[in-house]
Amino acid sequence: MKNTPKKTKDSDDEMLFQQAIGKVKPLKVDTIHFDKKVSKPKSLSQSKNSLRSNNKALAQFHFSDEFEPNLNKQGPMKYVRVDVDSFEAKNLRRGFYSPDLILDLHGLDQQQAKQEIAALLYACQKEHAQCICIIHGLGSRILKNKVPHWLVQHPDVMAFHQAPLEWGGDGALLALIELKDKFNKS
Repeated sequence: MKNTPKKTKDSDDEMLFQQAIGKVKPLKVDTIHFDKKVSKPKSLSQSKNSLRSNNKALAQFHFSDEFEPNLNKQGPMKYVRVDVDSFEAKNLRRGFYSPDLILDLHGLDQQQAKQEIAALLYACQKEHAQCICIIHGLGSRILKNKVPHWLVQHPDVMAFHQAPLEWGGDGALLALIELKDKFNKS
């Protein structure tokens, strides 16, 4: 009896794989070297940093997670500030307003969503956007429940209503924003 090496299952699999794939050309690894950026003089960059920090502070608004507004639990989510005509919520529901800015919160956690909403409300003043759409989605209903609670706390939010189907339906809110004159469009 001859001693011949037995083929193992691994070598059979490897041979079948090579037959299935065929001839393969190895990839050439290209490396890209970027030029180094030249730093700007410190006095100019420091003034830009202070301007950015001021804008960032203006764009942040503290939303409380403990605040529980008395919102309607039955039917579509809606809210109208005390000094605003209740007909505005109906106008939002009927699609009378179309959003000037849209924010999609999919994939964000609560903290990130709060920051994005605060920045959006700041941008509304800067861009003179009176109607916004916030898409919170349905998911585990965490943002769906929290977003209205946060919006009620902001002084610029006049009213909001569950969005019509064309803007996200049950997974979104349309909000009406009070514009202030202190921001100039740039």
